[in-house]
Amino acid sequence: MQKDELIQLHTFLFQVRNHLGQICKNNDCEFIDYENLDITPSQVHKSKREHTLAVFKLSKGIAEILSHNDGMKFDKISSRLEQMSERFMTDKDRKH
Repeated sequence: MQKDELIQLHTFLFQVRNHLGQICKNNDCEFIDYENLDITPSQVHKSKREHTLAVFKLSKGIAEILSHNDGMKFDKISSRLEQMSERFMTDKDRKH
C-alpha cells in the first residue's frame, strides 16, 4: 500500500472512530493506545510506518467497541489486530 493510500485509510478510520464516539458512550478507553501514538491523519509528514501503526490501533479500538455490542466475532478481530500491532511496534513505540 502506498503512503497516500494509507493516509486515506487512516482518515477513514479516524472518521469512523469519531462517528462511534457520537453514538456509543464511554468509548474513550478503547482508543488510549491510538492517542498515545500522537499521530493524526493530517500529519502527512509522519512516516508510513507510523501511519500503519495508527491504522492498526484505530482498527483495534473500533473492533473492541463493536465487540461490546456484537459478541465473540469482533473479540477475535480485536485480539488479532492487537497481535499485529504489537509485532509492528518498535521498542521506541512501546515506551509511550
